[in-house]
Amino acid sequence: MMSIIKASKLVHEYQKLGEDGRVESSYRAVDGVDLEVEPGQFIAILGHNGSGKSTLAKHLNAILLPSEGSVHVDGKDTRDAEKLWEIRKTAGMVFQNPDNQIIGTVVDEDVAFGPENMGVPTDKIKKRVEEGLKTVGMWKYRSHSPNKLSGGQKQRVAIAGVVAMHPKCIVFDEPTAMLDPIGRKEVIEAAKRLNREEGVTVILITHYMEEVVEADRVIVMDQGKVLMQGTPREVFSEVELLKEHRLDVPQVTMLAYELRKSGMDIPKGILTMEELADALVQEKKAP
Repeated sequence: MMSIIKASKLVHEYQKLGEDGRVESSYRAVDGVDLEVEPGQFIAILGHNGSGKSTLAKHLNAILLPSEGSVHVDGKDTRDAEKLWEIRKTAGMVFQNPDNQIIGTVVDEDVAFGPENMGVPTDKIKKRVEEGLKTVGMWKYRSHSPNKLSGGQKQRVAIAGVVAMHPKCIVFDEPTAMLDPIGRKEVIEAAKRLNREEGVTVILITHYMEEVVEADRVIVMDQGKVLMQGTPREVFSEVELLKEHRLDVPQVTMLAYELRKSGMDIPKGILTMEELADALVQEKKAP
């Protein structure tokens, strides 16, 4: 099976130019990253601010192009200008601020914008708009003004607009960073539903650890490099390594870690309250 996303030795350097147009300095935001994502996977990429995760995200639908190395989306090289439109149809993008992505004065008009620009026939656009809004639970708001929606609702409309373009993959670049806890939950549930029910490949860039416990694979970035990767349980078992690199773990994982340090027989990598409760029951039963 061909990977839907494949980055090989990817490097991205930001350059500062002087008044004479010469490079004064450069900063390597992504440094030799290898990444492979299979169709239908839910991948989470973690890292603190400045780790390179958002720069990496912008390479996955050719907003940025490699300084070195390569990125292929569904087999197409992002440096191939003739394939740019196909790449962006394959890998949709949802950004931090939904206000930067919503341009229509009515919700259904906004969701229709992408398919219209793709040349989709009018009768099919209506079907895609309904499909996209129902997928994210926003169909009943189709006649509303986006300006009257909450942050979480706006972000779900932005996701519906991407869904209506029928991408194989959606890259979520910190989509909950500007939202309250309720809005964050709405957006993450919409992303998980797209992956689980529609088979859309999801790549979630975030710094909220609780958002990634159900991911197939977690990739942790630090200083432009991949620090570690594995299942959520494997990654969050390395509490001390994550703390060394100024990264958090889910609160329940941290609680389990502290209980384990205090001498209780608690397994590593606890991810949910249910798992912790079961572990405490077992520990209490132990002779």
